[in-house]
Amino acid sequence: MFPIELSEEAREFLDRHSHGHLATAARDGTPHVIPLCYTRVGKFLYFVCDEKPKRKSPRQLKRLANLRENPRAALVVDDYDQDWTKLAYLLLQVEGAIVSDAGEYRRALDALRSRYEQYAEMPLRRDNNPMVRLTPTNAHLWVAARR
Repeated sequence: MFPIELSEEAREFLDRHSHGHLATAARDGTPHVIPLCYTRVGKFLYFVCDEKPKRKSPRQLKRLANLRENPRAALVVDDYDQDWTKLAYLLLQVEGAIVSDAGEYRRALDALRSRYEQYAEMPLRRDNNPMVRLTPTNAHLWVAARR
């Protein structure tokens, strides 16, 4: 699939937020939703399977297995507040792919490290910490009250 061009408002919404929730599904349709940190580089979003404590090695994570079986996924970035006039969300339908190109990996990692200080200190390597490119194929931005 080809990436869509996100609106300026959608790009600003993504850049203003620090995390989202990624929904993937296995081949049999079993859903899996996790919070994640991401960065946007041009038309693409990226996340890395980092070194936070996990039960599995970064290469064995369910999100990666699901994306290998079924690259179609969704990312939701949202604002929640008890004052419902402040509610907003961006829903992206995406195609996920593991980054294999060393230059693309380095550019995405540099962008993640400039956005999250925790990544600046974390030893992340292509051979141990897969990077995933999310290609938006559809976007829906909803804002309760325009600011």
